[in-house]
Amino acid sequence: MSGAGGGGAAAAALLSAAGIAKEFRRSKSGLAGVAILAGLLAMTAYAATAVPLESFQQWNNPNYWIDQPKSAAPAWINNLPFGPKAPEHVVMHARDAQKAVSEEDGVLTVTHSYRVDVDFDEYPSDFMFLYSARYGATPPALQVEAERPDGRTFQVYFNSLPPVGQDSSDGSGEGGEGEGKKVEFSSRVFSTDSAVAESLAQYAGEFAYGQDPSRPQSMVFADTESNRVLKGTYVFRETFLLFEDGDQVTDSGLILGGKVYGLMGTDELRRDLATGILWAAPVALFIGLTVSIASVLIGLLYGVVAGYKGRRTDEGLMRINDVFYSLPTLPLLVILSVTVGRSIFLITGFLVIFGWVGMAKVSRSLALQIKNLQYVEAARLMGQSDMKIIMRHIVPQLLPLTFASIAIAVPGAILGEAALSFLGLGDPSVPTWGQMLHDANSAGAAVRGLWWWIIPPGVMIALTGLAFALIGNALDAVANPVRNRGRRSG
Repeated sequence: MSGAGGGGAAAAALLSAAGIAKEFRRSKSGLAGVAILAGLLAMTAYAATAVPLESFQQWNNPNYWIDQPKSAAPAWINNLPFGPKAPEHVVMHARDAQKAVSEEDGVLTVTHSYRVDVDFDEYPSDFMFLYSARYGATPPALQVEAERPDGRTFQVYFNSLPPVGQDSSDGSGEGGEGEGKKVEFSSRVFSTDSAVAESLAQYAGEFAYGQDPSRPQSMVFADTESNRVLKGTYVFRETFLLFEDGDQVTDSGLILGGKVYGLMGTDELRRDLATGILWAAPVALFIGLTVSIASVLIGLLYGVVAGYKGRRTDEGLMRINDVFYSLPTLPLLVILSVTVGRSIFLITGFLVIFGWVGMAKVSRSLALQIKNLQYVEAARLMGQSDMKIIMRHIVPQLLPLTFASIAIAVPGAILGEAALSFLGLGDPSVPTWGQMLHDANSAGAAVRGLWWWIIPPGVMIALTGLAFALIGNALDAVANPVRNRGRRSG
C-alpha cells in the first residue's frame, strides 16, 4: 500500500511537471526570458572556449593590457552616418606579418611587412614598433620603413640593437647566457624616439604646408598637398640585419595608437571591455544560480520541517527566521565583506545566509496545509518516519513552486553582488559587471562621457535580472498551488 501511495505521488508529480511545461510554452513572457537566458549561456560558452583564460586571470594586471589604447570608444562608432571617422587602434604581431628572408655576403636580412588600411579622418595619436631578437656579440641593426599610398617610402627608423650585456634605456631587455653566449632582447621603438624624428626630418620639405618632425604620426600619414590624412594602404617594413650564425628574429609588431578599439572599447586601465563583459556572464550566472538554488532549498526544507512538526519546533524555528528576516541585509553584507573577506565564494556564501528566509515562510504555510491531506495522514498511520513523509509526500508537491522561486531569486542575488562590487567591496580579482561599474564611477566615466564603460555592464545586469524575472513569473503563474486552486474552485 505504501508503494502504491508512493507511485501515485510520483505519477502526480510527473503529470504536474508535464502540465507546467505545457502551460509555460504558452507564456510569451516566459519564452522571452528563456531566449535572453539562451543568449547569456551562449556568451558563457563563448567565453569558456574562445576567450583566452589568461585574460580572466590577468584582468587587473596593467602589463597584460599595455598594448591596448586608454579609454577608447567602440570601433563601430566609425560606421555611424555622422561625425568624422576616428583612428582605429591597430595591434599587429609577427603572426600578422608577411615575412621575407635573404642572405648576402654573410648578412642575413629578415623583413616583416605589415599592411594597414587607413580610412579615418584624424591622425593616430602615436605609433610604435615592437621587436625581439636573439643574437651574440655583434648586435643586429633594425630599419623601419613606411611605404605610403602615394608611392613614397619614408625611412622611419634606423639603429643597431644594444650590445650583449648592455641594458636598454627602458629596461625591457632580457639578458641571460644561452648557447654561443647569445641573449634575447625585446624592446619597442616609440614615435617619440628622437631617432624617429631625425629620420623623418629629411622628408619635411616634401610637404606643401610643411610638417613638424616632432609629430611623426602627422608626417607619416599626411597628404603632401594638404594637411589631411592620406587614406589608403600603408606597408610598414621592419628589416633586421643579422651578422652572426644563429642570430634570429623571435618577434616583431606594429601598434598604431587610435581612439576607437574593439566591440565595446576600453577603460582607463586599457582593458578590453568586451572581454570583461563576456567573462562576467558566467560569473553572474554562477552567483545567481548558486545563491538562489542554495537559498531556496534551505528555505524549503527549513519551512517544511517547521510546518510539519508544528508546536514548539515550529515556534522556535520561525522565531529564528524572524530574527534573520529583521536584519538589515546590505549593511551586514558590507560589514562581512570588510571583516571576513571579499572572495567571490565568500560573497556567495554571505548572500545565501540572508537569502533563505522568504522561502521558509512560504514553504511553512504550504506545509501546514499539505500535512492535513488524507494521503499524508495515511502515511503517518502506516508508521512512516517524519523525514520520509516530508521528502516523499510534501516536498514533491512544492517542487513546481520551488523552481519558480529559484528563478525569481536569481536577480536579487546578482543585484546583491553588483551592489557590493559597486561599493568597492566585491572581489577585485574577478571581472563582474558590478566591479566594472565601480571602476567607471571611480574614474569619473560619466563626467568624461565614457558611456561605453557604463551602459553595457548596466544593461547586462538588467537583462539578466529581466530574463529570470520573466521565467520565474511565468512559472509562478502556472505552478502556484494557491492560485491554481483558486482557478479550479472558480
